Amino acid sequence: MIIALSLLAAGFVLLIKGADALVSGSSSLARRYGISNLLIGLTVVAFGTSMPELTVEVFAAFRGSPGIVLGNNLGSNIANIGLVLGLAAVFAPLTVQRTTVWKEIPLALLASALAYIMANDSLLDGRMADFIGRGDGLVLLSFFVIFLYYVVAQAMNGHHVFRHEHDGKMPTDVVETALSTRRSLLTMGLGLLALVLGGNVAVDGAMRAALALGISNRVIGLTIVAIGTSLPELATSIVAVYRKNADIAVGNIVGSNIFNVFFILGTCAVIRQLPASPAVVLDMIVAMAMTGLLFAFMFVGRRHVLERWQGILLVASYAAYVGYLITSA
Repeated sequence: MIIALSLLAAGFVLLIKGADALVSGSSSLARRYGISNLLIGLTVVAFGTSMPELTVEVFAAFRGSPGIVLGNNLGSNIANIGLVLGLAAVFAPLTVQRTTVWKEIPLALLASALAYIMANDSLLDGRMADFIGRGDGLVLLSFFVIFLYYVVAQAMNGHHVFRHEHDGKMPTDVVETALSTRRSLLTMGLGLLALVLGGNVAVDGAMRAALALGISNRVIGLTIVAIGTSLPELATSIVAVYRKNADIAVGNIVGSNIFNVFFILGTCAVIRQLPASPAVVLDMIVAMAMTGLLFAFMFVGRRHVLERWQGILLVASYAAYVGYLITSA
């Protein structure tokens, strides 16, 4: 237990330091090149903080453990919205950009819906078994390419508008407050490395502690591992909110969820067919419900703002979900 707690503490330190470096470097890069913080959050930060999920799930697919792939993927997406974004909103209300409300969040909802449809072969096609096959994986990867095309187009449009508003030149205050490109990339790289290492160490410590307490492997996979691989998103989003950078906080979560389904789940399905049990289908419904709730909150109360009470409700919903998993295990 002492070793487990020590690993947890070391992992949290790495996560916090890595998150701070990643947010600092990415924000600096955005300022220097006139790219919006939201787009940086949707791409570099989102993909970077999803590295623990990618590592865990790809290795699980190669080793023939599809249950870990789907459990971690869905559990991480649910934790990202319910726990991570919920806690970030409790920390400070999050103003969400119009493009995120009408494009990125619906795209994340589409990703969850696609996974649900692909995993319901018996319901839709009358097959004897439910699974996400290689063909489904290629479809998900195709959507990921479309998402990247959209992000690049947005970045190019945003970059053009930013410079046009300043007569084709970068504002002096932006250039002066931004780190050099090389230093920004180095800071981001070190931050990503610390996040990946911190996530792995923290997950290892959490699993050791759970096993010492006699918690079942199924519950560990659905909760401890999923929450552990979401720790980089949690640390990054909280630090981003603390730095008054809500765009990176929101973009990080939405981008991570899109990345998790389209790229990571798609890649794993291409590597190995992923059977979907009734419990997995239920997790997919919860993932869709969480994303749908986030979208609905954009029109309740202050428009396009995720308020503290809404963050509390997201966290409470996630706690109820975890409670159900533990009691039904």
